[in-house]
Amino acid sequence: MAISLRRSASVVLRLSVLAAWLMATPAAEASFFEGEALDKMAEVVSWGVIIFVPILAIWLFWLIHVMPEKIAEKRGHPQAPAIKALCLLSLAFGGLLWPLAWLWAYTKPVLHQLAYGTDRVDHHGPETAAAAERETAGEQGAKT
Repeated sequence: MAISLRRSASVVLRLSVLAAWLMATPAAEASFFEGEALDKMAEVVSWGVIIFVPILAIWLFWLIHVMPEKIAEKRGHPQAPAIKALCLLSLAFGGLLWPLAWLWAYTKPVLHQLAYGTDRVDHHGPETAAAAERETAGEQGAKT
């Protein structure tokens, strides 16, 4: 019992010394600004956060959700337009369909390979389709 009283007294003494030391230390300054300058800087920072953080979050959300589309186009996936549509639908459904688009972009199109003999398509989109039409029209003009 005497030992526990000594420990209690020791703990109380240490805590009182710590409290006295904390009271004796000067107050810490957390900013270079004081008074009105501090208020103005806090207002500027808060408005910056209110405006830029949502814009950054929306941009990042969009960037992540179009990744399967970019991967499918890079890999020459024959169903890249459908994967793009699924990515857009995923945006409307809050990202629930995004994992499906991601998996679809990385799958190997076996049925397309059976039907067409290849699992890659080298062109997607209206720009390359228009160029292919011009190329075939040029070939037909050269034959006549």
